[in-house]
Order: sequence, then structure tokens, then C-alpha cells
Amino acid sequence: MSDEQNPARGFVVVGVVPNSGESVVATAADLAARFGTGLLCVSVEPDRLAFAEGIDGTVLSYPLDPDDYSETLSFDADLEARLRPIASARGVELRTSVVAGDPAQCLSRLAEQLDAPLIVVGSREAGLRGSVREFFAGSVALHLSHRQHRPVVVVPLAPVPRSQTLPWEDEL
Repeated sequence: MSDEQNPARGFVVVGVVPNSGESVVATAADLAARFGTGLLCVSVEPDRLAFAEGIDGTVLSYPLDPDDYSETLSFDADLEARLRPIASARGVELRTSVVAGDPAQCLSRLAEQLDAPLIVVGSREAGLRGSVREFFAGSVALHLSHRQHRPVVVVPLAPVPRSQTLPWEDEL
């Protein structure tokens, strides 16, 4: 794909989720500014399965839950409104994308297509999953660090002081 066909080529790819996007995007925007490039904020719908991708990059998908059917995927407008000033304050162009499927695979695929210099994700917040196995099996950062070749930056969302146990240590 040429640069004319893909204007986000070389952008930093950042995975965002609705309630914790700001700190992750702030770090990603700082890095994009240092690289002299833009930022592609990607929201992944893991409860949908992608079955085709159009030549224009449009992803066709269907929900795992048939009661949750909607024709189109769209980036959350409220989230975009919160993220845009973060990028703008750093002089970084921000683009958004919504994809369906496994988050690590989707972020990796987009980063490859864009020739992104790196991928930025947030750490898992404490208490979201109950067991050690689920913690590691569900970690997007872990999968990205082992299943693709681009650098991965993990932004801590809820750091735990050294005096406290880590979220998964209570399970041991």
C-alpha cells in the first residue's frame, strides 16, 4: 500500500478502551510527537468476529451474541472528543479506527499494515480478572510482545505500591 492509499502510514498505533483511554493516549501522543508522526487510536470489539475486509479497509463483522447485532462499527464519539485535545496539544494528528476480533491480532495487523514504529497499550487494571491464568491469557501486551516484532509500550493504568500485593498474588 502506498502512502497515498494509506494516509496513516507510519503512525503510532494505540489500543484504547472507553474508560481508560486518556493516559494511554497521552503517552502514545508524546511518543508520536518524538517520532514526528501521527497517532491511530484503535478501539477493538472483541465480542465480534471479522469475516471480511474491504479494499478500503472496512471490516465486515458479526457479533458473537446475535441479540447484539448492529450494522456498523463506529468509534465512540465521546471518547474521540476526549482524546482529540490530547493529541492536538502535542501537535500530533489523530485518526481513529474500530476493528473486530482478538485485540492483540487486530493491533498487530494494523501496525503491520501501517508500518507503525510501535504499538502502545494500557496495562490491565487490578481486579478485572480473577486468576493468574486468565490474567496472562488475557493480556494484550503479553500476546503482542510474543507474537509480533514491533516494540510494545505498556502504560501502567493502576500501579500498585511495593507495599501492596500484585492483583494476581492473592490467587497464589
